Amino acid sequence: MKRYVLVLLLFLSFSGYSQNSINNYKYVIVPEKFNFLKQNDQYSLNSLTKGLLEYKGFTVYFDNTELPGEVANNRCRALSADVLEKSGMFTTTLTLLLKDCKGNIVFKSKEGKSREKEYKVAYNMALRDAFTSLDKVSYADTASTNKPVQPIIATTASAATVAASTVPSKPTETVTNQPAGTLYAQAIANGYQLIDTTPKIVLTLLKTSAENYFIAGNATANGIVLKKNEDWFFEYYKDGKLISEKLLVKF
Repeated sequence: MKRYVLVLLLFLSFSGYSQNSINNYKYVIVPEKFNFLKQNDQYSLNSLTKGLLEYKGFTVYFDNTELPGEVANNRCRALSADVLEKSGMFTTTLTLLLKDCKGNIVFKSKEGKSREKEYKVAYNMALRDAFTSLDKVSYADTASTNKPVQPIIATTASAATVAASTVPSKPTETVTNQPAGTLYAQAIANGYQLIDTTPKIVLTLLKTSAENYFIAGNATANGIVLKKNEDWFFEYYKDGKLISEKLLVKF
């Protein structure tokens, strides 16, 4: 009898865990400051956390901004993001946590690490390393209850009109910068780091499911690196302007 009770308890515990999945959530709330930092968005860690979660497919808000009604009226519809630091003399170590409204941990990443000496670079690289754990988790929002969209059969003319209306408008202004020098790609877990002749790490690239398309970032900007017409570009936004930096990269 005790054996059957034990089996039943184990089954219930596993069932409860499987139901508490990131797929049950559409929204994530990111604090404006993590506990181990002294300032809001210090080293751009909070902004980077928000951006990486959005890339994964979540709808993300800072906790100091106005929330949509369904979240404001019920915080249990959203996960809360947190980042923990593990002290070390020569290594920066960060772990990403996603918690439900009761404080239960729904997702915990691996320990992302960096041995860079400069704080901003080290924290950014360690956080990106921690986020690679999410690459191994399939995410699809199952919390939304929207009705399925009925297919629309359009004529050639109307289809062209719909297609034109759904294409996002281009930025009003794009600034293109020429390459400053040759960068050399050094393989790391899940991507590359681009170094100059100093040698100094100029940019970190993380692989995506698309060929010749990387999530990219350094101490001052976060964006993408992509290949266009046999040339590489680092693109990101600054003060509302799209900055496109041409790169000379040797892989």
